[in-house]
Amino acid sequence: MEAKEKMSTRQKMKILLFVIEISIILIMLVVLYLVMNKSSEGPRMVQINPEKLEIHEEVQQQTQEGGVMHGYMNIALFGLDAERESQLYKGSRSDSTMIASINMDTGEIRLVSVYRDTYLNLGTDDYWKCNAAYSYGGAEQAIKMLNMNLDLDITDFVAVGYQGLASVIDGLGGVYIDVDSEELTHLNNYQIGVSSVLKCEYEPLKEAGYQLLNGLQATAYCRIRATKGDDFKRTARQREVIKAIEEQAKKADLVTLTKVFNDSIDSIYTSIDSEVILELLGNIANYRIVEEDGFPQPDLRTVGNIGGKGSCVVPLNLESNVVWLHKFLFDDEDYAVTESVKEYGRQIEAETSPYLSR
Repeated sequence: MEAKEKMSTRQKMKILLFVIEISIILIMLVVLYLVMNKSSEGPRMVQINPEKLEIHEEVQQQTQEGGVMHGYMNIALFGLDAERESQLYKGSRSDSTMIASINMDTGEIRLVSVYRDTYLNLGTDDYWKCNAAYSYGGAEQAIKMLNMNLDLDITDFVAVGYQGLASVIDGLGGVYIDVDSEELTHLNNYQIGVSSVLKCEYEPLKEAGYQLLNGLQATAYCRIRATKGDDFKRTARQREVIKAIEEQAKKADLVTLTKVFNDSIDSIYTSIDSEVILELLGNIANYRIVEEDGFPQPDLRTVGNIGGKGSCVVPLNLESNVVWLHKFLFDDEDYAVTESVKEYGRQIEAETSPYLSR
């Protein structure tokens, strides 16, 4: 942790510059959308003690000067099923969980979706679907869960609930998405439900193809999970919209970006100071999403009903998945997982194999 405490002012500024983009991006990651209920309190801020986030000692060493993870900043992104303000803090499952890993020297960003039903250690030595961690212990436990299982050093997060979401994309003038013929019907069906929640009219898409979607339409697109690929494909659509938002945000001027941020600020729960973010908005173009993927990997996972815990995404080999993750995020060709991750993997296998072998 000593290396993080000595992080240069320049690095901290770069981190905060990126968070405005993340704050906008996260708006696409929740289940349903309501009209923003503005308040004068600003974003919900929290200070999290890094000592409680279960960053393995070996991982801390890798983040120091000379280590493979040195020079990267990892931020947890949570889209919650919160219907009330209090559920932003605890009591909501994180229906969308992403890790944004930023190379502070190059500005390159890699995004990884952690599938919500992934069977992992929740941070309490109980094993369940990973989206339950936020419900039980809020952002602190959810970050702890990610650090423990994935050998990461996450200390910051951004989370949003159901409020103020579709308006952000409208504020950017919409996003361009290639909608295929199979998605078209589902997108329009989801628009009906979302528009009912938003209490607004919706405009059905008339044809498939690459086109400009408004906030409501893009929101509905992110909800599609009934096509081939189920939730795996849905998270891919969410990442697709994230990249589309990035493209639009980089075309916008500072006045537009500032307005979008101000319009969404009250629905954000984060560990990062919003005033500094707002001051640094003008440098958003310095960052770019270069790759995106999902965890666990297709050839290293299966899906099965794990007793009373229901249908879960099971990492067939947690160690191999974590090795892949570190290569993807940090270009580490020779990563060796911690003994803790090996133990979690053995426990996952012991708890799930009786059900998977039936």
